[in-house]
Amino acid sequence: MIYSMTGYAVASAESPRGALNLELRSVNSRFLDLQFRVAEELRAAEPMLRELIAGRLARGKLDCRLNFGNAASPLQQRLNGQAIQQLRSLSAEVAKAFPDAAPLRAADVLRWPGVLAEPAADEETTRAILEALTRRALDELCAARGREGAKLAAILLARVAEMRKRLAEVAPLVPEAVAAHRAKLAERLREVLEGGVEERIRTEIALFAAKSDVDEEITRLAAHLDEVERVISKGGAAGKRLDFLAQELNREANTLASKAAGLKIADCALELKLLIEQIREQVQNIE
Repeated sequence: MIYSMTGYAVASAESPRGALNLELRSVNSRFLDLQFRVAEELRAAEPMLRELIAGRLARGKLDCRLNFGNAASPLQQRLNGQAIQQLRSLSAEVAKAFPDAAPLRAADVLRWPGVLAEPAADEETTRAILEALTRRALDELCAARGREGAKLAAILLARVAEMRKRLAEVAPLVPEAVAAHRAKLAERLREVLEGGVEERIRTEIALFAAKSDVDEEITRLAAHLDEVERVISKGGAAGKRLDFLAQELNREANTLASKAAGLKIADCALELKLLIEQIREQVQNIE
């Protein structure tokens, strides 16, 4: 399956510390670019989030937002005796240095970092819930990217079919166009050059025939289209490979246009370039 780099997923779950909300947004990027906006209480889970996401996605700029839907109940928290003891010692030293300073209030103590602690079992439970939540959100995100990727694959295959149709139309035109242009060139050369220079005329015509031979370009274009279809059918992280093939298709189409021996062939080459540009635009969205 071909995957798009554009997708969105949101999931939530209840935990001992409150409702966990996870939101994932991904857009195009040349590489995997992860941006995290995580609640301070859950900052320790960021490495786990990064590992889980990197294990599922290869490319794209992903914005991950994780927070609590509601604060944990005080009944689910406990006082950290060690932190309180350290705060008491610091407060005593401050009182000695500044006898007139007001003592700490209970509210001040509760707001001090580390005073309110969660039982270790709750931390482990919350981490397990968060891991399951992340996997569920990633499943939803990958499913969304897969649906978008299927649409992109259909568009690319339609453009490939159009290009094959153009190549089938241009192939029979090449011998006739080359022969007509060769006759015109011979006539002009005879008008310009003096008599007795048939060898020079034949040489010029041969050079023109070599320069206007587009069989190689047509063959290469067909081969590149075969490879595009193969890469799409194989699936996976195919964006970079398809981008390279689009560049090669464009190069061959440019050569075909420059060597075109007739107006119809030049028009066909132009149509090919337009279709290739459409392919390149869509390929930028593929993982």
